[in-house]
Amino acid sequence: MIKSNFFHQIKSIISLVILVAFISCSSEENNLSEDDIIFKDDEVVVKDPEPEPDPVIVAEDEDTGTYTTCNDDGANTTRTSSDLSNAVNIGTIDDRSCYANYKESVIDGITWGIYNITDGSNNQDAANTLQPRIERSLPIANPNVGSFVKFTGDFRILEVGDTGSFGSSGSYIAQAKGQHTGGGGSNDPAICLYRAHPIYGTGINSDKQVAFDIYAERILERGGSGSGREVVLLKRVNKNEITSFVMEVGFKVDPNDATKKIHYCNAIIGSEAFNWNIPEPDRGTQSKIRYGAYRVRGGRAQIRWANTTHERVNK
Repeated sequence: MIKSNFFHQIKSIISLVILVAFISCSSEENNLSEDDIIFKDDEVVVKDPEPEPDPVIVAEDEDTGTYTTCNDDGANTTRTSSDLSNAVNIGTIDDRSCYANYKESVIDGITWGIYNITDGSNNQDAANTLQPRIERSLPIANPNVGSFVKFTGDFRILEVGDTGSFGSSGSYIAQAKGQHTGGGGSNDPAICLYRAHPIYGTGINSDKQVAFDIYAERILERGGSGSGREVVLLKRVNKNEITSFVMEVGFKVDPNDATKKIHYCNAIIGSEAFNWNIPEPDRGTQSKIRYGAYRVRGGRAQIRWANTTHERVNK
């Protein structure tokens, strides 16, 4: 037993000497460190290096490089003057960004609406008040049971705003809105906003947005904003990934009490459903939907929409 232990120790010492020599000779050439070397059955083993990620592919209709906040082709005189005469995306435009006007691109036979905004580019509202946006508003449904609005489309996200802080980062791709009785909050309050947050890559992509976490920002009470909302993670999508989107907002009978109603905001992103009942349904007076690109407190946001439809039912 003593002899066996002796030879085992000798073997370990020899392996250690080999390891030191191996690291010394190889570190400069192969950028190896001690973390790359392991012992397996007293043998020196070099771990396989992590593969370098592929470079993030730039989309055909993506803005890249440096940019200025405002540009000549984005200097719309009013919130509706920048729209194309036969825009493929449905709805009335609300353009509060001087970076770029609404444009369209055709990729693989699909026509995409282009929504690009930058931090500080709201040239329509008073300075330092409301966030930049290029959104489209859709017809409003009444609060009667059985009334609803439904929006469908496909989106791609290329870039969203980033300040380095979660609370102020991210950009909205769509939102449910609706006024209510009893006062409180905005005159045109948001109810549920779908917010995309950036996920950065590694290696050569460490400074690039490669994916986006989609959150639902939901009111906790009518008129709620700021701390009056909850932010709930829904799912992650890759950069430039074509993702289907369905949102329906409306009123229905409460299955637990036929004398009451539910104000709901249900979404399907990709193949996943995210249903939610809006607080204080009896106070709600309408249901409506907006989509496009909204909010960018740092940097730039680039959202694309295609195949958009809208249905409204008023009872």
